[in-house]
Amino acid sequence: MIIYTCKDQFEDMMTCIYDAWASKEGHKNIRLMTEPVYEPELFCQYRHVDSDPDKSRKVVRSIQRQISFPAYQMVFRCAMSCLPDKLDRIYRFLLLGFSCPKEAVSMLQHPYVFPVFEASRAVQNETHHFREFLRFQALPGGILTAHIEPKSNILSLLFPAFDDRLPSENWMIVDDMRRTAAVHPADGETYLTALTDSEWARLSHTEESADPFTGLWKTFFQSVSIKERANPVCQRTLLPIWYRRHMTEFTR
Repeated sequence: MIIYTCKDQFEDMMTCIYDAWASKEGHKNIRLMTEPVYEPELFCQYRHVDSDPDKSRKVVRSIQRQISFPAYQMVFRCAMSCLPDKLDRIYRFLLLGFSCPKEAVSMLQHPYVFPVFEASRAVQNETHHFREFLRFQALPGGILTAHIEPKSNILSLLFPAFDDRLPSENWMIVDDMRRTAAVHPADGETYLTALTDSEWARLSHTEESADPFTGLWKTFFQSVSIKERANPVCQRTLLPIWYRRHMTEFTR
């Protein structure tokens, strides 16, 4: 078995798919994985693949033109998931997609399609939840900052919603798990950036700064609650505890 590996970045994954497909070593003899590989398997040959923008664009263009744009959306969301086998799921889905382009997205009973659909749906749901649970905090200078710790890499799917909601504000959304941020200058275009160690050291303490609206929000949250109707079990079902790490109303 030949296992192609690459970094957990979308461009790297598309390049890995290109090289694995072009190798012509037989799809049954190939498996794809994202790095790091914690437990290498015996009798397997590992091949690392570096990012190549041209190859990545070719794969993306082929998916959009030869299969469909909804198929590309499924592939992209699956690539953003935290599943260890997501890259191989995408590869198997594309095997079917290029042979049955019109039916691929709707063939949910197929073992190559449902795993990608399932991962895509999970990422989409997580993005929707963080879109509602995200809490901004004002820093000195009027910059709004929010921290998240999602399981999946949803930042690129999350920030467009706030482009529409806060177009004339300076804000940023920080992914603490991956040390990346979506930065939006007032009336400008939002961009993604990886945080340096010094930037991360400063931003990791932003939630400790004083914000008068924080106290007001906590007071509102307590005042509208009805003690006799408190149902922690139901609340944990609708709002799991791991979502609450940076929510104002659940912090001290």
